[in-house]
Amino acid sequence: MARIEPLTLREFPKEMRAALAAMTPPNPRHAQPSSEGRPKALNTLGTFAHHPELAKAYFTLNGHLLMATTLSERQRELLVLRVSVVRDSGYEWIQHVFMARDAGLDDEEISRVTFGPTAPFWDELDAAILRSVDELIVDGEISASTWKVLAAHLDVQQILDLIFTVGSYDLLARMFRSFELEIDQDIKDLVAERAAKAETA
Repeated sequence: MARIEPLTLREFPKEMRAALAAMTPPNPRHAQPSSEGRPKALNTLGTFAHHPELAKAYFTLNGHLLMATTLSERQRELLVLRVSVVRDSGYEWIQHVFMARDAGLDDEEISRVTFGPTAPFWDELDAAILRSVDELIVDGEISASTWKVLAAHLDVQQILDLIFTVGSYDLLARMFRSFELEIDQDIKDLVAERAAKAETA
């Protein structure tokens, strides 16, 4: 049971329409995340619906990170998944497993994120991306050695997007855990459906 129940769609205040619209950036680089057979994040949205002004401000940033980031979608999802591991946020993890698959990560890579940057088979940049999450959350800064690798592969805008992606999803993980947000029923259904397909394959 969540500490504060998310509002249902019919309970959303009218200001949430403008808040949700703010999620679409003016100059997207990536397509809007697929909604077909994907989680709708209604518990997340229903929690934000308690504070539409905050939702609009946050969704503006989140929309950039999702659709206008200068990072690849794969790099973004590596960051978000690692944040969810470091912050022990099961809600954030399961939401982004679906998006990570859409971004090209396979199930083996997704599982490997849980072991972090020292796991085998990461290339130099992937390992540095994962390590940057650990360093930003634990130490509050990217170390010199990790920075050297990132700077060799990424430009300034990409590094800024990396830092703000980590910070933004760290913030979300704090909200999910503090509100004790429950996994949405549609996520449970999608996981069960995938498990059933795997058994019959």
